[in-house]
Amino acid sequence: MSTEPTPDLNDPIEARLDEAVAREGAERVARRATSLLAGRYEGEEFLLVVGGTHAEGIVNGAPALYWPEVWGARALLYVWDDAATPTVIGALTNQSWRVREMAARVCAAHGVGTARDLVKLTTDQNPRVRAAAARAIAAVGEAPSIQSLEAMLRDRDKDVRRAAQQSIVTLKGRLGE
Repeated sequence: MSTEPTPDLNDPIEARLDEAVAREGAERVARRATSLLAGRYEGEEFLLVVGGTHAEGIVNGAPALYWPEVWGARALLYVWDDAATPTVIGALTNQSWRVREMAARVCAAHGVGTARDLVKLTTDQNPRVRAAAARAIAAVGEAPSIQSLEAMLRDRDKDVRRAAQQSIVTLKGRLGE
């Protein structure tokens, strides 16, 4: 039987993760989140920490699908360790669009990866992935990346076009252009 307390599933993820960090330390929580992103199992209690009420279904026997990987990546938005970088970069090619989107968001939030890692996502089938890729390129790209973002200004999805435009402005500002 586990000695980990069950988190209050009604708390926001930040609060649940803060409690986990207080118990286990940031490095261990980030390592466990990275493990989930890599497709490994970290126990029901940790799944409830990162997944909240949505994780109850999985704990009660529903198929996990890609959700633990998504939740692991999402947890890395809040609790980061540089050791997670290779797993996050690897998740950019995950078969699930939700995992690819969240991995791109983590890249943007922590400035990890390169435009080369992200450029393939600019033509992803899912517009949310394409928009997340644009934002991540703004965070990590260099001057040649502007060309990839400019191509996205002709995307069929207006939210992607908007993300591309905002990302061009952000990247140019970051580069001092």
